Amino acid sequence: MPATTIHFVRHGKVENPGHLLYERLPGFHLSDVGVRMAQATAHYIAVSPQLNTVSAVYSSPLERTRETAGEILESLNSVRGLRGEEPLELQTDERLIEARNEFRGKRIGFGEGALWKNGNWKLVRNLWKPSWGESYQSIAHRMQDFALEKVAEYPGKQIVVVSHESPIWSYRHMLETGHPEHNMLLRHTALASITSITYDCNTGKIMSITYADPAADVE
Repeated sequence: MPATTIHFVRHGKVENPGHLLYERLPGFHLSDVGVRMAQATAHYIAVSPQLNTVSAVYSSPLERTRETAGEILESLNSVRGLRGEEPLELQTDERLIEARNEFRGKRIGFGEGALWKNGNWKLVRNLWKPSWGESYQSIAHRMQDFALEKVAEYPGKQIVVVSHESPIWSYRHMLETGHPEHNMLLRHTALASITSITYDCNTGKIMSITYADPAADVE
């Protein structure tokens, strides 16, 4: 049966000296370590005969995901050039964006502008069901809408999709448990990791979910 695999990649580490909850704020780029993480994952994809035949690369529109995707594209296109294939170009999709969070711009920790000042902590009532922004249901279903659209668009192919921790894990959790709600402290989605989901093209049903962490040793 024809199958499509989507490789969901989390972006690399972000430069954030102020320890802000940056969420969808502009201007947050990969740190030097984050670039190396993206390069490690890009190399992992490019040297694997099972992965380097992807037909498209998508990302969230935020800087950190586009920069991670750029490293992946550079490595993939080098391989494609050796095979005489046309280079791929990055495509962005709003459905892949980070979860909306009312704490954006707050600083983790204490002091002026910190998350726990002015009663903000009262919004964190339940780690399984966020009261501070977009619901896990909303996050998971927009990711699912994107995924099923691409399964139909790329039957029997593979694509790389660069997104964020919460969207990737909420969607995976929904597929594995039937509901996207989860404890945010127990996510298994490391920086620059790859969550690969394979779909039956005829039914859209999940055939397998695998996970790899190529950047685990990057410092």
